[in-house]
Amino acid sequence: MSKRYLFRRPRTGGFAWSGLRFAIAAALLVLLPGSTSAEPQPRRGGVLDFAVDAEPGNYDCHANVSFAFLHPVAPHYSTLLKFDGAAYPQVTGDLAESWSVSADKLTYTFKLRPTVLFHDGSRLSSADIKASYERIAHPPEGVVSARQVYYTAIDRIDTPDPQTVVFHLRWPEAAMLANFASPWNCIYSAAKLEQDPLFPEKHILGTGAFRFVEHVKGDHWTGQRFDKYFLPGRPYLDGYVAHFLAGAKVIDGLEKGTLLAEFRSITPAERDQLAQAMGDKVYLGETPWLIDLMVVFNTLKPPFDDARVRRALSLAVDRWHAAESLQAATFLKFVGGILRPGFAMATPESELTALPGFSRDIESARAEAHRLLAEAGRSGLSFALTNRDIAMPYGPAAQYLIAAWKAIGVSVTQQTLDTKDWEAALQHHSYAAAIDFGGDYFDDPTLQLAKYVSADLSPSNFSGSTDRFLDSLYVGQAVTTDPRERARIVREFERRALTEAYTVPFLWWNRIVAASTAMQGWHLTPSHYLEQDLTEVWLDR
Repeated sequence: MSKRYLFRRPRTGGFAWSGLRFAIAAALLVLLPGSTSAEPQPRRGGVLDFAVDAEPGNYDCHANVSFAFLHPVAPHYSTLLKFDGAAYPQVTGDLAESWSVSADKLTYTFKLRPTVLFHDGSRLSSADIKASYERIAHPPEGVVSARQVYYTAIDRIDTPDPQTVVFHLRWPEAAMLANFASPWNCIYSAAKLEQDPLFPEKHILGTGAFRFVEHVKGDHWTGQRFDKYFLPGRPYLDGYVAHFLAGAKVIDGLEKGTLLAEFRSITPAERDQLAQAMGDKVYLGETPWLIDLMVVFNTLKPPFDDARVRRALSLAVDRWHAAESLQAATFLKFVGGILRPGFAMATPESELTALPGFSRDIESARAEAHRLLAEAGRSGLSFALTNRDIAMPYGPAAQYLIAAWKAIGVSVTQQTLDTKDWEAALQHHSYAAAIDFGGDYFDDPTLQLAKYVSADLSPSNFSGSTDRFLDSLYVGQAVTTDPRERARIVREFERRALTEAYTVPFLWWNRIVAASTAMQGWHLTPSHYLEQDLTEVWLDR
């Protein structure tokens, strides 16, 4: 039988997929297949060549937000915990050998593996964990911590001995264990951070399965097996090369076998092309994706300091039509609010359509948009939309948005920037409106709502907005242990956020991963940030 569509049913882990209208609703998790009768045994050796269609601007895990960083860099680093790709969304140990949580969920104690070495030969200790998390939760001046708001519950970190680290929380954070498994929380050397807090921006020094070899800008990134890695027998690969390629070059490389994987996603048309050309030599896995495109408005400058203008532009977009027209050629597929469609806590369609920007009656919505612009004195508005120069799906999304705004008399031009300059424009608020994305490693409101929390608390909120009501709701949902009460607070947060429209969701994505069936040991999850340490990957050829 063909090995391309061998699925394993997921463990529940809080996901609810009833009502989703897509063929793979029961397949959150896909394991790259081996034999259907017996699992093949991992083999040592070989180099994994894969494609990444952009590259990192700097080397700091804690500051970066893009897959273009994580795919080439993640194999060099370890984290305290990590998600188990074979049993997603379960959490397993990485640097932590074991852990315990107090009954009141205010104390997390981790016991570290005793034999972990950094790539320079120095031994890891609890001091390195503490220094790394202090940098994440309380970044020193000049250091960017993109997910700082996730860790506001941390009160202090103790290191009673070199193999024990204890986190004390101010309140019981519902998502805390998952946050300790974040793939972005690379553990750095405390000694290096003490010498220079910005050391990770330009240097790679981790405890991961692969040591850094070289980064040739515009071409490739290379990692080599670290022979003193703490897991016996791992990694299986001798090394990997991340090739910075996009579009047709990736598909051509997969067909010819010069590339073995593209871990982000390909388009439906590319999927069909590979299926026809490669037959049972290609694995094609598909899942709803924990990422959405959004529009962010610079609330620090007119006219986007006026909620009426922001709301009008959101009302003008027919998201339901956009999903229908874009899904055949792009990753964009699902209409949803702040939480991923299908997630148990996401707003159901019957309620979503009552929120600003999600009505199915686009004529009435656009009439209201005209009224709001006139009331604000902004009829005939024009501005530039700052976008990322990654064609898929940023280009088609921008074209659709610009056409939607034209329908209400708004003239928009597009400014496209490479990943580094695009990130800088958002971080420094040197834009009018921009296409941003929300991408996480786990379905949880503490993660997905962070984009909307006040900018002084959440560096990932690029709108510059300050809304203390949203901030209070954010903390409220995080400390609430009753799922129904938490969901109620989240719905209130969403109504407020979509009405004020500092940042608004456009469409959620569908993930299609292509890989040679020679690549084994990798698992598809709803997040393209997971399973990228390559520790368990091996080649069957």
